[in-house]
Amino acid sequence: MTMDWHACTDEYEKLIIRMSTPRVVIDNAVCPTATLVKVDSARRHGILLDAVEVLTDLNLLIKKAYISCDGRWFMDVFHVTYQNGNKLTDKSLLKYIEQSLGSIDNGRTNYSNGLTALELTGTDRVGLLSEVFAVLADLQCDVVEAKVWTHNGRIASLIYVRDCDSGSTIEDSLKINKIEVRLRNVLKGDNDIRSAKTSVSMAVTHTERRLHQMMFTDRDFERTPILNFTADAPVVTVQNWAERGYSVVNIQGKDRMKLLFDVVCNLTYMEYIVFHATVNTDSDKAYLEFYIRHKDGTPISSEPERQRVIQCLKAAVERRASEGVRLELCTEDSQGLLAGVMRTFRENGLNVTRAEVSTMGNKATNVFYVTDAIGNPADPKIIESVRQKIGLGNLEVKELPLICHHQKAEREDQAFGVGGAVLMSIGNLLRRNLYNMGLINSCS
Repeated sequence: MTMDWHACTDEYEKLIIRMSTPRVVIDNAVCPTATLVKVDSARRHGILLDAVEVLTDLNLLIKKAYISCDGRWFMDVFHVTYQNGNKLTDKSLLKYIEQSLGSIDNGRTNYSNGLTALELTGTDRVGLLSEVFAVLADLQCDVVEAKVWTHNGRIASLIYVRDCDSGSTIEDSLKINKIEVRLRNVLKGDNDIRSAKTSVSMAVTHTERRLHQMMFTDRDFERTPILNFTADAPVVTVQNWAERGYSVVNIQGKDRMKLLFDVVCNLTYMEYIVFHATVNTDSDKAYLEFYIRHKDGTPISSEPERQRVIQCLKAAVERRASEGVRLELCTEDSQGLLAGVMRTFRENGLNVTRAEVSTMGNKATNVFYVTDAIGNPADPKIIESVRQKIGLGNLEVKELPLICHHQKAEREDQAFGVGGAVLMSIGNLLRRNLYNMGLINSCS
């Protein structure tokens, strides 16, 4: 009898594992213009963000997506390509995607990579990063990786450092305290005594998730814009579909890398659950539609909340906007390299609006987006002067990366607007249901 009981328990546990483990299917035959990545899994808060993150961390383009949640089950289809617009063909890449998506239900865990993480938020100003990296160089901190975002006059940065002498994690509590105090003083400047924040951690989190979270906590979406996003400003509308108990979010704007990730990341941090969604791109435009509720199952309930969602999602899109000239620095890594580069930028009146720093072995590969001191396009003569000072062969001006789009228009889901959103949304849901029943092709 005992053996039978254990056998039943064993089978039940296996069933639970099979039910909770995501089912991933990658299909290159159905759609002529994209690789279809299908994920079915038990629903939990944040699982959509985990799935999108797997694809965007590989710098893949999500050209279309259909997302649906039926009860406690999560189903979605992503139409994915390389940046050049071609379908995915590399077998090792396809296997990695399948394995990564198959384990997303395990959730995320923080880990240590032998580096010390520094988190900084405060008021942006010309020369701030020059001062930050000068302090780190003075304190014998070697910058291994860093990402810096600016938005609405605020700055958020996640910097990974190691001790210059030992080449390992900084564990000395006195040194950690000195780093925090000096960086906080730099961030405070003359007028940011209250909002400047610094923290030190040994755990590694997903950098871009954390930057969104830091700026959201800093409430950058409430600040007065410094740069005027006119031509490429996203259009965000939110309305309630009372009959079905959803709030419907529509976003239209310029398509770019990681757009879906940025939007889903912020919806997740605002504690909304995405029940259904469609994503379409056409030429350089993107159209995103989400059906959301609070975690307690209720839609947006007030006008102030609706306005807050609009503000937050606009900020989510704009934070990664690449304002300014893109400069790429590729050179031998050396102590104080970033401090010297940033000092040259500051001395020539250039402001860094976004930065990505990485090192591999003894090679430093850094990307900077720069404007003049008030956010206007930088003078080409100044850019050339800076290049000569840093090294013409090391610092290059790069065009913004172009997103390749197929000539074939994909217009079936592009009718948006406050008046017609609900009617179009019903069509999207109907098509999704027909697809689930196998009555239509998912590439149609």
